[in-house]
Amino acid sequence: MRKKFFSWLNKLWKLFLILFVAQLFYIVILRWVNPPITATQFLSWLQGPGLTRHYVSYAAMSPHIRLAVMASEDQLFPQHNGFDVESIKLALKEKDKRRKQMRGASTISQQVAKNVFLWQGRSWLRKGLEAYFTFMIEWTWGKKRILEMYLNVSEMGNGIFGIEAAAQSYFHKPAKKLSRTEAAMIAACLPSPRKIRVQPPSNYVSQRYPQILEQMDNLESDEAVSKLLQ
Repeated sequence: MRKKFFSWLNKLWKLFLILFVAQLFYIVILRWVNPPITATQFLSWLQGPGLTRHYVSYAAMSPHIRLAVMASEDQLFPQHNGFDVESIKLALKEKDKRRKQMRGASTISQQVAKNVFLWQGRSWLRKGLEAYFTFMIEWTWGKKRILEMYLNVSEMGNGIFGIEAAAQSYFHKPAKKLSRTEAAMIAACLPSPRKIRVQPPSNYVSQRYPQILEQMDNLESDEAVSKLLQ
C-alpha cells in the first residue's frame, strides 16, 4: 500500500514537472509567436457571437491606439512591474457597484495574462494563476510585446477580437490608419465590449472618448510612454 502511494506520488510529481516545463516553453515561444486561439476566443466562436480576428504586428498598429489604451486602461503601464498596487487598493475600497463595474484594478499586463492563458471568471484560483502569468510575461516579454498582444487578443466588440478586426469592422480601414478620435472611441468600449457600442457610438462612448482624448494629450509627453509609441 505504501509503495503504491509513493509510486502514485512520483507519477504526479513527474506530471507536474512536464506541465510546468510545457507552460514555460509556451510562455517563451509567445514572445515571438501569436497564440493560435485563446479560451475566450474559442468560447465566443462556440457559443454564438463568433470570432473575427486578424493578428497584426506592432508596427501595423496606429500609435494613437497604443496611446489610447494606455490612457484609458493603464496609465502607469510603462512604469509598473505588472501590478498597479494603488489601483488595487482603490478598487477594494470602491462601494458604488455601478462604478465598480466600470473601474477595474487590472493592469494591461494582468489582462493579457488572463486573456491569453486563462479563462474569464473571479475565482481565487484564476486570480492566483493570473498573478503568476503576469509576473512571467513581464519578465520574459517586455512592455512592447505585452502591449502588442493586448491589442491583438482583447475583445473589442461582440465577437470582434483585436485592433485590426475592430478598425475594419467600425471604420473600414486598417489599424495603422486609425485617427486619434477613432482610437479613443474603440478604447472607450474596452470595459464591456459586448455591451458598449462603438459605431454608431452609444451614449457611454460619446461621453467617454473625449475624456480619453484629454488623457492622451496629458500622457503623450511622458518619456516612457513616448518610447512605446515609436
